[in-house]
Amino acid sequence: MQPEPLATFHYTAGNVVDALEFLKRTRVELRMMRKVQVWPEHLRVFDVNGDCFEVTGIGYVDENIRPILDAVLTSYNPDTIHNPFAGEYKEFKTGKRHPWAEDRVM
Repeated sequence: MQPEPLATFHYTAGNVVDALEFLKRTRVELRMMRKVQVWPEHLRVFDVNGDCFEVTGIGYVDENIRPILDAVLTSYNPDTIHNPFAGEYKEFKTGKRHPWAEDRVM
């Protein structure tokens, strides 16, 4: 059973900046983020307690989903995110980090 989101943002085409602002404002209301569930028409971001917020009007089929997923540090493959999926939603963990000393030349 899916919990009721604490907050919802209704995305309209080309409105990525407002969606990113919504994510920035609502992130402080959640604990450490744990996962993202992405449907073809909306997404939900969950914290470790199971609380969530959602963005409707955009999903994994949309080209503008990538900056939104990046804003919540989602671990996903940008080359395959838009591919069709037989399940109800795609689920990804959040909190991606860059390896230590990734930017150094060895």
